[in-house]
Order: sequence, then C-alpha cells, then structure tokens
Amino acid sequence: MDKIGTRIVFTGSGGQGVITAAIILAEAAAVQDGLNAVQTQAYGPEARGGATRADVIISDNPIRFPKVINPHILVCLTQEAYDKFARIIRPGGLLLTDMRFVKTIQKTDARQVELDMYRTVVREIGKPIVFNICMLGAFIELTGLVRMESIVKTIESKIPRDFLPMNRKALELGADLAQKR
Repeated sequence: MDKIGTRIVFTGSGGQGVITAAIILAEAAAVQDGLNAVQTQAYGPEARGGATRADVIISDNPIRFPKVINPHILVCLTQEAYDKFARIIRPGGLLLTDMRFVKTIQKTDARQVELDMYRTVVREIGKPIVFNICMLGAFIELTGLVRMESIVKTIESKIPRDFLPMNRKALELGADLAQKR
C-alpha cells in the first residue's frame, strides 16, 4: 500500500485497545520507519464500553490536517462502530472487521476482510486483553504500511517486559490470520 498520505480510522469500544493500537502504529511509522505520522482520538461519553475512534495518517510528505474524513483503511471492532462508520471509507479502500463482533451487511466499494481475531486470541492466548495487538498484526500484514519489526520495537518500548511474549504472540496470530484469509 502506498505510504503517501494514507488515512486510517480504527473504531471500536472503550477497553478494546483501539487507541493504544493507533498510538503504536503512528509511533512505529514516525520513530522506527522515519515517516510522518499523526494520531488523534475520540472517546464516547462512557470511556470504557463507549464508542472509540482513533485516526492515523501516515505519509512520506508533511501532514497538513490531522483529522481523517474519508479513510483509505477502516477497522471496525464492534457492530456499533461498523454501523456508524462503514459508509465513510473511500472507494477502493480496505475495511477490516472482527467476525465475532461485526456482521458486515452494508455494501461498500472497498475490499472487506473479516477475520476471527477475538476468538483466535481467546483460544490461543486465553486473554482478550491483546485483541488490539492481534488486530494490529493483521493490519500490518494486509497493508505493509510499516515494518512488522517497527511494531515489535514500539511495543517493546511501551509494554512491561512480563507482557511482551503475550503481545508478540498476538501480533503473530493476527499476521497469520491475514495471510491465511
């Protein structure tokens, strides 16, 4: 995928780690891969459990406006997020959803990829806390926007050492799911 001004929207609910995933992506792009990146976020009124949206722009050029209007890539981790945001994706974009939480019913002019990320994380790791990292692994595998090593280095700088093996495994699970789709 072209890195010139790629606009991304991550959506879900508070507590799913949507904003953390967006921060990791933007930091990996800027710090590790030397690209320009900006990340903004919006929470629902309830914080945990409420609607969450995080925008990321990654570019080889300067970024003049930090908000995403029509994303090239949209990730929806809840049905509410999908129902609200599926129509904003730009034609020809990529729509990534989780099969457990989202039933894709709207017709969009985008490549739709539905992966069983949540159930895979629970089955293989036993804890849904790294669902967002699994999603990030699938996202990187599907888009190639940043190097997987850059994501790993960024996670290593942000996550306590005891939780690194679980996060690495979740990242690999997501990448494997995307490869096998």
